[in-house]
Amino acid sequence: MQISAGLLMYVHEKDEPLRLLLVHPGGPYWRNKDLGVWSIPKGIPNKGEDLIAAAQREFTEETSLTAQAPFIELTPLKQKSGKLVHCWAFAGAEAPVMVGASMCQVEWPPRSGRKITIPEVDGAKLFEPGEAMRRILPGQAGFIRELIERLGNHVETPEELSIRSAGK
Repeated sequence: MQISAGLLMYVHEKDEPLRLLLVHPGGPYWRNKDLGVWSIPKGIPNKGEDLIAAAQREFTEETSLTAQAPFIELTPLKQKSGKLVHCWAFAGAEAPVMVGASMCQVEWPPRSGRKITIPEVDGAKLFEPGEAMRRILPGQAGFIRELIERLGNHVETPEELSIRSAGK
């Protein structure tokens, strides 16, 4: 089973709503996709690498930010692909994120045999919990729900968010 490790940064400043940092995957396949494709910054640990160390390394590679302890360990989630994702949450501060430094190779177009180099992520943004739930990969939504519960806050469901948005 493939394992991945990542971090979910949250920002909760006085008199401001809770916000969560998610990243958008890079490359031509994801270019015009938005809802349900964002992710926590994560990646595959190197052989023998401690999972939390891998999560911190991947977070920095994908966002240019440095994660600071303490970390809240969240329940690992098995993805549709069978991959098991380990996640830790931590309190961060709003800061500029530079994406595009971490590159990877993919076959494009699919099954063409041609490899192109793309940024692992092409965007990063802080979202309020309800919006984060709409944007995150469904298999990772449990990280947001658990963090909200652990922090003692209420996360709006997509339905509640739609009702509130319609009322504005």
